[in-house]
Amino acid sequence: MNSDLSNYRKVYLKGELEKANVPKVPIDLFQQWFQEAESSETDSETNAMNIASIGLDGYPKSRIVLLKRFTEEGFIFYTNYNSEKGKSINNNPLVCASFFWEQQERQIIIKGKAEKIDEKISDEYFQSRPEGSKLGAWASNQSEVVNNKEVLNEQLASFTKKFKNKDIARPKHWGGYMIKPISIEFWQGRPNRMHDRIRYTLLENMEWKIERLAP
Repeated sequence: MNSDLSNYRKVYLKGELEKANVPKVPIDLFQQWFQEAESSETDSETNAMNIASIGLDGYPKSRIVLLKRFTEEGFIFYTNYNSEKGKSINNNPLVCASFFWEQQERQIIIKGKAEKIDEKISDEYFQSRPEGSKLGAWASNQSEVVNNKEVLNEQLASFTKKFKNKDIARPKHWGGYMIKPISIEFWQGRPNRMHDRIRYTLLENMEWKIERLAP
């Protein structure tokens, strides 16, 4: 099979990004763009975030996770610490995360270091999850090979029985990471592939250096 996609074309016309008009800190621009994407007429998950890490085999791997909180300090998501991504982050905490919001013709690229968050914050978030999601965190040995789907269904049934009429505590192998950024790049699609790219880089004095990049 040979699928030629050479003629796929799209003209980007929906916005522009001027260095003179961006805020001094990137989280303010992130919040603005996030809210604009969230309010657009779309069924997509605005908080869907692609996160790439370096696996134990030396290869990069990216996958979609859900951003659950963002602050001036960083970006929080949750996962199984024993999963493939958890093991890769434990081995090499340097990661890259990105967002693509098609309706706004925008993307954001975040480079930084992922660190486990305080257990109390993970506990609070876990308790806010639906019961099925809590049970799933116990039942699934994420990323491990299983013989068939029935094995997973049996594990879920077992934990459902175990926690019947009981509070479901957070498993110790499940919790949050915060990506603490060292650089955040904002990309706005423009005509003729002359896209606007503004990059914030964190300096040693904790201030942000703002630069325009060639498209």
